[in-house]
Amino acid sequence: MYSILKDPFENAIAIKSLVSYNEQNIILGGSMKTLLFLAKGFETMEFSVFIDVLGWARNDYGCDVTVTTCGFQKEVLSTFGVPVIVDTLIDEIDPDDYDALAIPGGFEEFGFYEEAYDEKLLHLIRCFDEKEKPIASVCVAALPLGKSGILKGRKGTTYHLRDGYRQKQLEQFEVEIVNDPVVIDRNVITSYCPQTAAQVAFSLLEKLTSTEQMEIVKAAMGY
Repeated sequence: MYSILKDPFENAIAIKSLVSYNEQNIILGGSMKTLLFLAKGFETMEFSVFIDVLGWARNDYGCDVTVTTCGFQKEVLSTFGVPVIVDTLIDEIDPDDYDALAIPGGFEEFGFYEEAYDEKLLHLIRCFDEKEKPIASVCVAALPLGKSGILKGRKGTTYHLRDGYRQKQLEQFEVEIVNDPVVIDRNVITSYCPQTAAQVAFSLLEKLTSTEQMEIVKAAMGY
């Protein structure tokens, strides 16, 4: 066991030291591969948090987790025009090669739903859900999950501000709306807004590794 120190930085150092000297107490499975899908007009912050959290887990704490970015085109522009060169294209994806799917939300006026509602992505979502693999979405990325049909009769949430108009859209897909920042229904994670992105990423890390491992990384990052 380790003691929680008052200073988050000292706590992170203490935890990292513990991990370094007690690796035999950390149970790691095989490589866990996350497919991070970027639709046109994705939210930059919601995308980057998956890279950061899983990157800390892999590089600093030895978790065997990797991230592969994916899109319809090789270069995908974010909501505010930041270009990202993805690793692979959606037509090249075999869902069996991955253990989890992560999808950041985006802005309608930047073309997000043109790709987020494309049948190729909806099919990919169904493939992951059929095998009960973790699917992590942030904000309005819950809407393509709803449109795919995987949330029918299940609990979920999405962007809750502006009179909850996005939640009303999600409800049209026969989703039971829950007014919580992050909602986890079996293998599927949905959330309110950009502010919840880190919590979603930590929840995904927990599903890929363990609660103990997630808490170690979370504390090290100052959360």
